[in-house]
Amino acid sequence: MMTSLEIIRRIAAEYHMLLSKESAHLLADVIICRKYKKGERILNEGDTCKCMRYIEKGMTRQFYYKYDKDLTEHIAYEGGLVICLESYLKQEPTRLMIESLEPVILWELYKEDFERLALEHADIGLLYRKFFEGSLIESQIKADTLRFEPAHERYNKLLHLHPEILKRAPLIYIASLLQMTPETLSRVRSSSLNG
Repeated sequence: MMTSLEIIRRIAAEYHMLLSKESAHLLADVIICRKYKKGERILNEGDTCKCMRYIEKGMTRQFYYKYDKDLTEHIAYEGGLVICLESYLKQEPTRLMIESLEPVILWELYKEDFERLALEHADIGLLYRKFFEGSLIESQIKADTLRFEPAHERYNKLLHLHPEILKRAPLIYIASLLQMTPETLSRVRSSSLNG
């Protein structure tokens, strides 16, 4: 397991930033490490998302229920940011849930701490903005993929952008993430392997 300062430096590097020594230490002082067992709920429906979560180790799934059906919205793993964006920004209860698909080490940055430091330090403010930009871009790519691309292209894009999901997540969740039935996913996977 990494130290809080190492995690802050890793997060900044992933967003192509170099924080000042002071800013890195200030963020390291407020980031909190949490560990979850496989299958453990990290955020429940009706809870308010009060922090951004950075995954040091493991894999998580964001999901919701629609007509009593479990639908996967997002799967994240090492280096990923987990946030229920609308709940976080509005500080209102979420309809999404987050659970661990593997044992997980998460680092939580609470909204009130992050925003306070972002106002006081320009480099932290820039990092905060980059978090949102990255999250919004990822959401737009996913929405466009689901809207405009056929099943095999959605699968190939996931294979290209996030091969770890295909290696580690249960097929039922991958199918749901790609908005396919498990049978369609099987056909697409086998035609991808053979073609």
